[in-house]
Parts: sequence; C-alpha cells; structure tokens
Amino acid sequence: MTIRTLFALFAAFSLCACPPKEPLASTASPVAGQSQTGLVTAADPRAAEAGMDMLRMGGNATDAAIATMLALTVVEPQSSGIGGGGFLLLGTPDGSVTTYDGRETAPSAAGPDWFLGSDGKPIGYREVVLTGKSVGVPGNIALAAKAHAERGRLPWKTLFQPAIALARDGFRINPRLYMSLDAYRERAGNSAFGRNLYFEADGSPKPVGTLIVNPELAGTFEAMAEMGAQAFYTGARAETLAETVAAATPGEARMSAADVAAYRAKERETVCGSYRGYRICGMGPPSSGGIAVLAMLGQLERFDLAAMGPDSLTFWQLFVDSKRLAYADRELYTGDGDFVSVPVAGLVEPDYLAARSLLLQPGRALASAEPGSPRGAPAPAGDGDEPPENGTSHFVAVDGEGNMASWTSTIEGAFGSGLMTGGFFLNNELTDFSFSPEADGLPVANRVESGKRPRSSMAPTIIYAPDGEPFMLVGAAGGATIPVQVARSIIGVIDFGLPLEDALGLPLVTTFRETVIVEEGSSLEPRMAELSAMGFSNVRSATPPFRAVGAIRTPDGWVGAYDPRLKGVLAIPD
Repeated sequence: MTIRTLFALFAAFSLCACPPKEPLASTASPVAGQSQTGLVTAADPRAAEAGMDMLRMGGNATDAAIATMLALTVVEPQSSGIGGGGFLLLGTPDGSVTTYDGRETAPSAAGPDWFLGSDGKPIGYREVVLTGKSVGVPGNIALAAKAHAERGRLPWKTLFQPAIALARDGFRINPRLYMSLDAYRERAGNSAFGRNLYFEADGSPKPVGTLIVNPELAGTFEAMAEMGAQAFYTGARAETLAETVAAATPGEARMSAADVAAYRAKERETVCGSYRGYRICGMGPPSSGGIAVLAMLGQLERFDLAAMGPDSLTFWQLFVDSKRLAYADRELYTGDGDFVSVPVAGLVEPDYLAARSLLLQPGRALASAEPGSPRGAPAPAGDGDEPPENGTSHFVAVDGEGNMASWTSTIEGAFGSGLMTGGFFLNNELTDFSFSPEADGLPVANRVESGKRPRSSMAPTIIYAPDGEPFMLVGAAGGATIPVQVARSIIGVIDFGLPLEDALGLPLVTTFRETVIVEEGSSLEPRMAELSAMGFSNVRSATPPFRAVGAIRTPDGWVGAYDPRLKGVLAIPD
C-alpha cells in the first residue's frame, strides 16, 4: 500500500489468575535527553526539548508538559496544538492523580440537528469536515492555564519561549510532516495561509528540510505569554477565531466570540482500577479511553497471558474479543458526563468485568459483542454513527521530584478542519459527535448539544506498581485505536516482561466495525487464516496510525520510549 492509501484507510475506519512476569529494564532512549532534572518524551524531539528546557530551569512536570504542548503546535501541526484540546493527568510520587479536561465544546447554537440536512438525514462527513461546522471551541490553552495556576512552578511567560523561538526563527520539515502534508493536501491547504506556509506554487508539499517560519503564530504566543489565556479567549484574537469559523459555516447556526469566551477547562474525577496488583489510572468522561483500557484489562486478567506470550494467536483472539466487549459498552453508555449519565463505576467494577470476561472463550471468537448491563446503567440509549477519529499526539514528563504528567492532545483529523487563525490549525472535533441524534427511536449519548464536549478515545494513563511507587506513563495517538494501543502496551510490560519500547512496538490487532484488522507487515499477517479459523468473519491487513509514547521507571531511573515505527520519520533535517 502507498502512504496515501494507508492514511486514507484509517481516516475512513487452562485459565488462572497468575502473577505477571517481572518487566525488563528498557534500553530505549527518550526523544529528548534525560538527566537528573527529569525526562520528557514526545513524538517530535524539538517539542520534547522544549519541555526539557523547563526542567533544566527548575520547572516541574506540569511546566514541561505545557511547554511541550505549545511547541508541538509549531512542529507537529498535523496532530495537535492550541487549536484543539486534550486531557492531562498529573500524578505525584505518593499516588495522587489529578485529571484535567480541555476537550473542545460545541457552540451555543449547536443542537441535535447540527449534522442533519434539510431532509432530516445525516449529511456526509466530507461535506462538513473542512467547514466551520466541524470546529469546537479549543480547550488546550485553558487547560494549560488551569494546570499551571494549580501546579506550575515557572512563570507562565517562560513556558512560551521555546515555542516562540521555533515559530519565529523557523523549524525544518521532517519526513513525518512531509508525509502528512502529501497525504492530506486538501486539509493542510484548505486555507490560503496554509497553502502559502507549507506548499509550493504547484501545490506540492515543500520538501523535507525546508525551513518553515511562522511569525503570525509567534505573535499569538507572545500575546498569550504577556496577557495570559485571556489573550486567546477574549479580545481581537477570540473574535477573529470565531469569525473564521463562522465564515466557513453553512447555515445560520454558527460559533460566536461569546462561545469562545465562555470556554472553561475542568478538573474531572480520575478513573482508576487494578490489574495484577498495579494501579492503573486514566481519564473519565468525556473520554471513553480510560474506561475502555480498564475494561479490556479487567476482562483479560483471569487468563494466564504471560504463559501465552505475544506470539500466541489465542492471546490476540482474546485481546480482540475483549476490545469488542469494551467498545460495545463504550458506544452505548459513554459521552459527556455533564449531559448524560455515564455509569463509570459500574463499567469498571471488578465483578462486572469478571462477568463480561466469562463471555471470552480461548480459541473461539465471539459470534457477536453486545453491550452489557453495568450497575447504574441509565435508560436505554441508541448507538450513534460517529466517523472514525484520527490525528492526535501524546507526550509525557517526569521531573526530578517524581511528579508526572501524561497529556494527550488533539485537533482530531490531520490538520483538523484545515481552517487557520493566528498561525495555527483549528480542530474538527465536532465530527467526533454522532451525526444521528437518535438510533432506533432512542437518544444517542454522544449526540450534539449546545456546550457539550464530544466523546473521545484519548487515554492518557499513569500506572503505580504494587508497592505504590510510580511505575509507568503511557498514551497514544490513532483515534479509536488509542485504548487498544495503551492496553496492549500495558500487557506487553506487565505480562510479557518486555522493555517499554518493545511493548509499544508489539503488533496491533483490532477491529473496525465487523472487520478484524491485522497490522500489515507484522509477524501476525501470515497467520490471518488461523484467526479466521477461530471464527472471525472478516480478517484483513492494514497499517494503523501508530504513535504511542511513554516512560517507565527502571532500577536505573526513568526511561522514555516511543513507538519504534516512528524511527526515521522523526529525524530533524540539517
């Protein structure tokens, strides 16, 4: 398959409770250097270095994570930044975990008919994704400001300096950005600003090594550095943002400057569970990711996965079926907890997951994966029709005192809506809502509503060892594959005893609707017929968009790692 084809594919789509193996020390290196001041790992070394700068200046993990997010806006415009939102977990050495919700919100004019045509039927994804109808009010800056006010150490202004320098002095296009520009020309070049910044006169992407200078983005950062988050959410910049979205929005219902000013980041209740004695903590609603990860792990815990090993097709069959059960519940029950009743405790309750686990049969695929009835489940709801999620970035930071940050940031699809203001891309997060407000006559939990946050798969995770000590940080990009990547990586470390980089590099087997996807080129691809023989009706190979990132505490200290499939495409040109 070509790069363009691969990107397009995933933009459309005897049992016992046995002790795990002891994880091996990782030999992976973080994307940025580590020292006694701490560690930062991100999907671009220049952004990770921005975070490391904060640690060297005496900042903490919160400071480092914010500086990394800002720098990613510059060097990784296809995946994340201040035009989108995210979820942040902050953990302390004593086991306290705080979660912050910076997910985007629908404008006040939005309602259940937001994605319905004049005939009352859902309009097509492609008809709205590159319009203002797909854009939610960005939350990353409000999230950064809230986290900094409560946990930051360095002056707010200091955190912006690396990003300002990258935007004003320029950065060079690396192979990964070039591939994204080439695969998503329509999105990246949706605005005149984007075309002039990233493309040649003939419409081709500027080549690898080209210096990209973005003084408009530098100016946006400088204003926020001086005036705080209000420079983003109020005043001329907020008005221009709203006007940019409104001008590209068909119909009369549009985003306003008042919608931008009304945005608030929120602290949410942390969702934690236990797996083989390890404490796994993640993000709750509006994220479904933390719940899905705990559900998969809880359903698999009764099996001796360590004895099976990563080469066992029985393991992968159980893993896929566990994912199917977890996602069946996710589709029916999860959404923005401010708008719908999400039975979080019931969905991750050990007894409930044990009962769901009994549906899993080694060597025999589930004929169908139906949602369960967790404690506290609300009245029946419909299963929505959300398009697949896509572009995202994950990064982690640990400071010298052992404080941890695990942040997943996104603008949804590659280059978001393609709309730009202030030198950055605006998200298309509203397409994470169900386009149909009802299904089978029942309201969909993830339907569009005024001020609501769309459901997300993002799953930033912090893990504590059985002795209570900090153990591991992990998260991923890749839309609906995120919880699958995170759960697989946790199993790789805890059950299979793999170094973190090897765990992040395990093959991926997942499902897209009724199709089982086996990673193309992996050791499992030649064995697809065996998976079919287990009862899966449609098995095919493809290349999912991997971008898992993490850090692990070893006897020699913290070590960062990222998905080895990224090696080479992250190289910084001279």
